[in-house]
Amino acid sequence: MSIQVNARPYQHQAADTSYQFTKAAIASGHEIFRVFFDHDGVNNATKLAVPPQDDRNIAKQWSELSIANNLDMVVCIAAAQRRGMMDVDEAKRQGFEDNNLIEGFRISGLGQLIEAGVESDRLVVFGA
Repeated sequence: MSIQVNARPYQHQAADTSYQFTKAAIASGHEIFRVFFDHDGVNNATKLAVPPQDDRNIAKQWSELSIANNLDMVVCIAAAQRRGMMDVDEAKRQGFEDNNLIEGFRISGLGQLIEAGVESDRLVVFGA
């Protein structure tokens, strides 16, 4: 199974639901081939978000889930660039000194989404 997340965190329930769904699928023994973040969903991968202490940190939750379960979490490069999201390599290529992608995510292209759809028995999409 693969999952596509199109919704930004904290705007509506889709970002939270996609995380909870992925976590529950793993706990139930399902194999997650890839989680692909596109459109405003790329904002789930920022290491610069600092939510209030009594709120959830969605980027950190995704990061921890990715690391603990060796998930392939891909951020769409085109959507990321439009929103100022960069990993180390892309930041260097664009002349920036730092990146803002939290650990556990990587940037790649739409080919990764196509592959996820082909290799998985289902592709579950969250957000418009």
